[in-house]
Amino acid sequence: MTNSAISNDKVLNTKVMGHRGAALLAPENTLASIRAAAEAGATWVEIDVYLIAEGGLVIFHDDTLERCTNGFGVTREATPNDVAKLDAGSAFSSQFAGESVPTLLEALECIQFLGLGLNLEIKHDGADVENIVPTVMAMLRDHWQDNDKLIISSFNHNAMLLCYEIGDDRHLAQLYEAIPSDWQVQLEAIQAYSLNCDYSLLTETHARAIKAAGYKLLCYTVNDPESVTEYWDWGMDTVITDDPTKFAFLLAP
Repeated sequence: MTNSAISNDKVLNTKVMGHRGAALLAPENTLASIRAAAEAGATWVEIDVYLIAEGGLVIFHDDTLERCTNGFGVTREATPNDVAKLDAGSAFSSQFAGESVPTLLEALECIQFLGLGLNLEIKHDGADVENIVPTVMAMLRDHWQDNDKLIISSFNHNAMLLCYEIGDDRHLAQLYEAIPSDWQVQLEAIQAYSLNCDYSLLTETHARAIKAAGYKLLCYTVNDPESVTEYWDWGMDTVITDDPTKFAFLLAP
């Protein structure tokens, strides 16, 4: 199986990708976290885009606001004005007090200014993917410049199918915890670029099969280099980590 996305080796040119920016170095999914990843030497970051009220798109992971901000309640029901007032930094450290929850546009501008690649995860557990995917894709069309520095991922296969239908020649990645038996059918349906999975649930058999099928293999969330030593031999292409400094030996120019 081959397609333009899978055969394009220019896209993923790093073995290390910052998770939610660099979630152990600064408050996750904030501009500070993205900058921290860049300062640590990462050239790619993974962040989460979440749909809130009034069609707003923010960089956020959880279904509720409490863990990462001083707010409370259901994230989907928060208005853009509400979210703009939240403190997303103090829970991490007083050093980051007042750090805001960024909009998708703010994150895209920051990442491109820093010259980073982006793995944008669409956080959406529901069936109504038509409420988030077209808006995200339109934002990327209008505000993201280099297609070879962008991967769109999601656990929601219907979201990925809609991304594929919309097209724009984007590089798509299906996300899994444990890899299901029909993984290859799902990846073929979206002409996927990569399979992104929980490293702790990955087997050598699956890893070698994924690589033999022609896909890139990205593993999350790896914070100990020794835990994936053998994975490089299996064909793993990239680790997604909360702390890129742990993988400094792979970030050398």
